[in-house]
Amino acid sequence: MLGLPTSDLGDKMNWYLLALKKYADFATRSRRSEYWFFVLFNIIAAIVLSIIDSVTGLASAEYGGLGPFYGLYALAVLIPSIAVGVRRLHDIGKSGWWLLLAFIPLIGAIVLIIWFVKDSEAGTNRFGPNPKEVGSATAAAAAAEV
Repeated sequence: MLGLPTSDLGDKMNWYLLALKKYADFATRSRRSEYWFFVLFNIIAAIVLSIIDSVTGLASAEYGGLGPFYGLYALAVLIPSIAVGVRRLHDIGKSGWWLLLAFIPLIGAIVLIIWFVKDSEAGTNRFGPNPKEVGSATAAAAAAEV
């Protein structure tokens, strides 16, 4: 599927599931991988659900061609989407309130994209430990146990 070996796709899907597990966690940090794979899987789900809405005739022109399957999914991932964006901003040392830049047409989106692709702030910041370092320390400990 998608030209990726199954294990790789499963690893990528784990980033998406991690973001969903942290449903309303607005306090910690998220790595770039968690954020961008969450965005990727949301885009894929939105396309598939929009197609399903259209094929079943449920898409409504008065709602911009959107239907109930897409609408329910969008509603279900609204809070996790905001939360993962806030955690991503925390990872670079910025307050989650900066996510409100999204309401400024074009400029806000550009600034946020630039920040979302930035590498993590090294070490611990006011939002907690660096998730890269925590993840590598956990992996090293697990490898040592084997």
